[in-house]
Amino acid sequence: MNKVEDGFHLHLISDATGETLLTVARAAAARYPSVRPIEHVYPLVRSKKHIMRIFREIQNLPGIVLYTLVNPQLGEFVETISHDAGIPCVSILEPVLSTFRAHLGAPVTTEIGAQHALDADYFRRIDALNFTMMHDDGMLPQNLEEADLIIVGISRTSKTPTSIYLANRGIKTTNIPIIPEIPLPEKLFSVKRPLVVALIATPERIALIRQNRLLALNAADSESPYVDRNSIASEIALTRKLCDDHGWPIIDVTRRSIEETAAAIYALYQEHRANLH
Repeated sequence: MNKVEDGFHLHLISDATGETLLTVARAAAARYPSVRPIEHVYPLVRSKKHIMRIFREIQNLPGIVLYTLVNPQLGEFVETISHDAGIPCVSILEPVLSTFRAHLGAPVTTEIGAQHALDADYFRRIDALNFTMMHDDGMLPQNLEEADLIIVGISRTSKTPTSIYLANRGIKTTNIPIIPEIPLPEKLFSVKRPLVVALIATPERIALIRQNRLLALNAADSESPYVDRNSIASEIALTRKLCDDHGWPIIDVTRRSIEETAAAIYALYQEHRANLH
């Protein structure tokens, strides 16, 4: 492997946007935290001539080649060139497609980027994302009943990034901050359709994130209640009481990534939606 200062070159060849490759490559690279991938992305690859140009660059920066190419002739071409050059090469989708073919016995589409088709699901996700951005941080509380999901929590519990992540799955999400001394929207306590979920974390975790936030804004103040652990503990206690009073589920995000938090919320949302029917 051609390592460069504790890193290696990762070449991603796609006939579409390359998003699938990036997702898989980063998931795999995350299992090797001591080695940094240097990503080279080649999207919209549709010809052997284009592939030849790419491999002239790859030979100067050898590493690992991952590809997704619908055209089988182009895939074989990449495999042949890689083999001749002694470069490891993997088709990301082929093992999965082979399993699908064996089980389904159905023909495979040759449409490039089929997963990005402008279908109803695509527009549903765009609509959810627009809704979520417009209803971030307690904005437009009069529309709460229109949401699929309402996330509440004190400052720095990752409400906004979690909301956006879920919106990309087609879930209209609004998030509302819990701030001592500031009443929550009355409509929050009477919504019927949306699921309400609270996010919390340990006072230590919240304090650290808030301190870093203030430093980034050049507004550090060690005496501020905003970063005081006792004050934060009181905010968390308030969140827990609200949830106890109204039957809202709580998710502790202290050791969770955004993806893990979103997955936990999505499971609750699926259950909630089933109960509505």
